[in-house]
Amino acid sequence: MDDNKIIELYFKRDEDALTQTKECYGKQLNALAFRILQNKEDAEECENDTYMKAWNSIPPQKPQHFFAYLAKICRNTALNMTEKSKAEKRSAIIVELTKELSECLPDNSTLEKTAEQELGDIISEFLKTVSKDNRIIFVRRYFLSETISDISKALCISESKVKSSLFRTRNRLRDYLSKEELL
Repeated sequence: MDDNKIIELYFKRDEDALTQTKECYGKQLNALAFRILQNKEDAEECENDTYMKAWNSIPPQKPQHFFAYLAKICRNTALNMTEKSKAEKRSAIIVELTKELSECLPDNSTLEKTAEQELGDIISEFLKTVSKDNRIIFVRRYFLSETISDISKALCISESKVKSSLFRTRNRLRDYLSKEELL
């Protein structure tokens, strides 16, 4: 079933929307949650929470890119679950990703002045300025939380190429945000 038909089911409040969503995107959402949480049961809970949050937000929301919408919900839910856990239980991947991006994202004091949505919009605009390959690598790493090794295998490129792409893209992002006066 295509995304538009699934979204129509949400608007009709037909519970089959949840079944269809799970059938189409369950494995991807569970994998995303697992990469962040590193726990099978927590990933399943996060996946189910994603379906419930989608149910509660559609309508009024009508996502143009359904999987991206679900992935954002899932990612944020997983990150919130991680935040609630004690510091020593935090996933190593979250610490690693935070460290990688800390050099090019605004600090907390600047971020408080900038609405979170505005920053997301600015990063989206920035990603339009990079090549398709670099954009895919960046999104897979920082939005889908994939490992460098997994990205390398999926795109059939070397790990060093993934690392150098991420390094260059982070530097370009830092320069872009600096020009936008966010750094």
